[in-house]
Amino acid sequence: MPGTAWLHGYGFAMVVRMSDNSVDPSGNTEAFRAFTQSSPQEPAPASKTPLIIGAAVVAVVLIAVIAWLAIG
Repeated sequence: MPGTAWLHGYGFAMVVRMSDNSVDPSGNTEAFRAFTQSSPQEPAPASKTPLIIGAAVVAVVLIAVIAWLAIG
């Protein structure tokens, strides 16, 4: 048969495995389990600075209203 000489004379091509320099972390069961079982880090506590500034502004306004009522 024409076109099939490669089957009889040369045989099948041999596939050589390529080198893998990087390690896939999802392929490592132990690393995956450690990743899924690790507890998430707690978020940083909210800053209290805006609360302190807001309280100071309210106190100043309240003192100003009381002083205005006392004088007027």
